Amino acid sequence: MSSPREKALSDAEVTAWLAENLPRWRLEDGWIRRTYKTASWKSTMMVINTVGHLAEAAWHHPDITASYAWVEVRLVTHSAKGITDKDLNLAKKIEDVVHWQPAGEGVFEGTPSDQRFAYIKYD
Repeated sequence: MSSPREKALSDAEVTAWLAENLPRWRLEDGWIRRTYKTASWKSTMMVINTVGHLAEAAWHHPDITASYAWVEVRLVTHSAKGITDKDLNLAKKIEDVVHWQPAGEGVFEGTPSDQRFAYIKYD
């Protein structure tokens, strides 16, 4: 389960990578962070569960803070005392899955535009 200790990246490396690959994520207080706006508690829980599933599968565990209509995800590699490739790759996977919109992909319709079925507020 454990791998060789990952190397923490410099703030400049992290900032440059985020700007190029995940512009809605930010480096702040030693963590990379992203706040997702949601439509309701139901969609907040869907985001939390999605992040939890991806993190567990990656054997990496984010800090998550949530309220009725938002979820903040924070990543750092504690063993490296900083941000590593593991954090950046998990952030990318989270972003890809949370923002996936199936409309137009074969049999998938996507959620209706009706607010009763609202999910994430795409930015």
